[in-house]
Amino acid sequence: METDLQIKFDAITGLIHNIRGEKVILDYDLAALYGVEVKRLKEAVRRNIIRFPSDFMFELSKTESESLRSQFSSLKRGQHPKYAPFAFTELGVSMLSSVLNSEKAIMVNIAIMRAFVHLRKFLETNKDLALKIGELERTVSGHDENIRLIFETIRQLIERKNEPREPVGFKIPVGKE
Repeated sequence: METDLQIKFDAITGLIHNIRGEKVILDYDLAALYGVEVKRLKEAVRRNIIRFPSDFMFELSKTESESLRSQFSSLKRGQHPKYAPFAFTELGVSMLSSVLNSEKAIMVNIAIMRAFVHLRKFLETNKDLALKIGELERTVSGHDENIRLIFETIRQLIERKNEPREPVGFKIPVGKE
């Protein structure tokens, strides 16, 4: 069902960051998707903080926040967030749907969940590909030794070419004519 509330998949996957080894979306990106102020999103989360354990959501450290700010250095003065952002994991984004209960929030959550699932499948596919490449490398490395032996044998045959050899062919024994 196509609606103007449906969010583009590429836009969402571009908002997923890897922080502390977790795939997360930051509060200001979620607020923009939901069409609410960051302040209101954080208020809703704080009112329901029991729903957001550390594996659902965490607040970025000062160092992490500064690192993000340096990545977005094109922002003008005063456009950086005043407080450290919240980072929501897939589970945390899912929990947000129970806190932000609007039609747009539901549509956005569905799109975000699909993006997380797609990203997970993509990473799994790449993992399988990496394993197959490793397997191929091991197979080829075994062939390298065989190829080296073939070339060594050819070199030995070339070197023997200059050595006198016994004639090859049918010989009639002397005296038996």
